[in-house]
Amino acid sequence: MTTTTTSGSPLTDVRELGTVLGIWAHPDDEAFLSAGLMAMARAAGQRVSCVTATWGERGTPDPQSWPPHRLAQVRAAEVRASLAALDVREHHHLGVMDGTCADQPFDAMVDRIVAIVEEVRPDTVVTFGPDGMTGHEDHQTVSAWATAAWREAAPAARLLYATTTEEFVDEWADLHSRLDVFLAEGLPLRTRRHDLDVELALSDEVADLKVVALRAQASQTTGLVEAVGVDVLREWWRAETFVRGPVVSAGAWGTWSVAA
Repeated sequence: MTTTTTSGSPLTDVRELGTVLGIWAHPDDEAFLSAGLMAMARAAGQRVSCVTATWGERGTPDPQSWPPHRLAQVRAAEVRASLAALDVREHHHLGVMDGTCADQPFDAMVDRIVAIVEEVRPDTVVTFGPDGMTGHEDHQTVSAWATAAWREAAPAARLLYATTTEEFVDEWADLHSRLDVFLAEGLPLRTRRHDLDVELALSDEVADLKVVALRAQASQTTGLVEAVGVDVLREWWRAETFVRGPVVSAGAWGTWSVAA
């Protein structure tokens, strides 16, 4: 992957990001990838707004016990509680069914996000890179929507794509081999640290707050906590790293989608 970044050391002070708008596919995406960024920005008095495309209503291995309409209600409540723990008070939902982002009319979805961008007027837009972090088709699609909306409505803003580093991949390789997190070939990304635009090493206090935000989304994280423990979860996602978008890439990763 070739990245377009500023030269020199990555930015480490969230105050330089100004008003932040996160654009994500499912509840918990924002917590795993940017809870620390959001918490620190809010503590500094910055405006933070979050967009979620779906309620993640297919995010269960037991759809008989948790049919989509029921899980949607649970996950909607969970993400609100999670954001509240970070003092994020602005949340927008796009009303898309989990697993169907790629089926939506592209221009119409971009227009919906443009309207939010024009209302929030962000200095920084945070989203997935075109790889979608895990290769999830919804993630990759939301990245494309967000990038198009940024180009149209806020090209002077900083566009950040969440990424993973070489150090992250090496440190957690054994865990990734045990857990179904990165399900597409070529992932997780091995971004070089000197290609990062923003690198946040969370303090103990912020890392603990991130765990609170993650555990608020219990339908998704309870099993993970049982499998790895709270301490491992905290350290696994303690660093939040981003490259400056848009990026030019060969698309050397796969795609996976939720089964119907």
